[in-house]
Amino acid sequence: MTVKVITNATIYTGKLVLEDAYMRFDKQVEEIGSMSNYKAKNGEEVIDAKGQKVVPGFIDVHSHGGYGHDAMDADPVALKKQVRGMLNEGITTYFPTTMTQSHKNIEAALKVIGEVAKEEPVIGGIHLEGPFVSAVFKGAQPEEYIQAPDLELFKKWYDISGGIIKVVTYAPEHETSPAFENLCQELGVVPSVGHSNDVREHLKTSKATHATHLYNACHRMTHREPGVPGHVLLEDGIQAELIVDGIHVNRDMVKLAYKMKGAHGISLITDSMRAKGMPEGKSELGGQTVIVKDKQARLEDGTLAGSVLTYDDAFRNMIEFTGCSVEEAVLMSSVNQAKEFNLTTKGGLEAGKDADFNIFDDALNLTATYSYGQKNV
Repeated sequence: MTVKVITNATIYTGKLVLEDAYMRFDKQVEEIGSMSNYKAKNGEEVIDAKGQKVVPGFIDVHSHGGYGHDAMDADPVALKKQVRGMLNEGITTYFPTTMTQSHKNIEAALKVIGEVAKEEPVIGGIHLEGPFVSAVFKGAQPEEYIQAPDLELFKKWYDISGGIIKVVTYAPEHETSPAFENLCQELGVVPSVGHSNDVREHLKTSKATHATHLYNACHRMTHREPGVPGHVLLEDGIQAELIVDGIHVNRDMVKLAYKMKGAHGISLITDSMRAKGMPEGKSELGGQTVIVKDKQARLEDGTLAGSVLTYDDAFRNMIEFTGCSVEEAVLMSSVNQAKEFNLTTKGGLEAGKDADFNIFDDALNLTATYSYGQKNV
């Protein structure tokens, strides 16, 4: 592959901001520096950024699907199209996310994702959402398949996936949850509180270090009971997912989370489903009919059923809703996820890391995405 170099760029490395800079790369980043130190090399392809912003590629650790496909389809061809579609919105590392379904369907999905991940490096892991959740706050998770955590079953699923389950959403109030949390720690899987009816006093004993879509589908925060959101906001050791589409979470509540957790404590997600990138109308999630209208995906009873949010919109919305800097948005869209899930070659732009990055113009329109040094077209 021809070595490439981006020149005249503002580069957000994840650690610092370099004005009027260059970045040389092939599959990995080779060199970054000031244009004053740039020396052209024979045979390399020069890409003049003309002052545009270069940021690390986005990492979405919670998304069920998009572009007409879903992780639960258990179809390798469809999954590859789904993953490739995510590059259109700047996602260069992706965790296909399962949902509460029959054991047979979950196992089929895990097997296919694990197999496709061997040849599709954009897949960085699996997010197992359910079935170990609460029926009280099931959201769009089908109630008939909800159950308490089963340790032997989870070990089986972990093996079926090829050991790439990175995070699991569960309700800590189940009797088996403490032992389940210990198993997660043994396997290196991040336990994430979500779809839970738990209360603050009990959550203090939980080992959850991640929170699934903060504020959504969980015990509410009130003046007499902090609930799941209050617990997550108060605990520094919990990384909080946020769906920043202006629908799932009121923009002022997004700002509250940002003020409480700081940019290091939030991970932007899309929680998108197959209807993302498709015309509005009828769609499907977990065997349930979903109606998409006005950028909202809802079950027939009105329950929100994931989103049709694109990641570049989430990135822009976070800046608009909170007034955070682009540098802070980079933390919430890439750096934090790479650190939490030990994705050592992701989440930043420096020599030796994968050449996964996005280019934005001054209006924060996404103008190009590169994955392993290759431009997405």
